[in-house]
Order: sequence, then structure tokens, then C-alpha cells
Amino acid sequence: MAKVAVENSLSNVREALQNNGFEVVDMNNAAGCACCVVSGQDENMMGIADTYTQASVINCEGMTADEVVRQVNRCVENAQ
Repeated sequence: MAKVAVENSLSNVREALQNNGFEVVDMNNAAGCACCVVSGQDENMMGIADTYTQASVINCEGMTADEVVRQVNRCVENAQ
């Protein structure tokens, strides 16, 4: 299954993705991931936009773990 990078603070999302067959890695290993899941809590306050991957980013603020899994599935389907 696809590799997904997940922010460390999102343990419930990490678990839900693993239960759905995704390979889940930390954000510092995002290279080669289908998408990255972030909490949205660390908004870019200074306007700096360093890009470390070409993967799509899913801001899961206000979403349930199941909603994030559905978003990741869509992201992976669109990437193929």
C-alpha cells in the first residue's frame, strides 16, 4: 500500500491509517510518500515555504480519523 507521512501529534490518525493498510512514516521521512498529513496547528506564521516533498498535504484540522483515511484514499487514487 501507499506510504503516508503523518505528524507525530496525530497518533489516532496514524493508527487509523495503519489499520487501513498504509505504511505510515514520520514527517522527516516524507520523501517518496503519496501524501503528508498535518494537524494544521503549525501554520506558516513567517511566510516561509520550504518544500521537502512533492506529495500532497492534507490538513486534518477538524477532521475525524476516518475522514482523514478517506482523504488519503482519494489522494492515493488521484496520484495513480
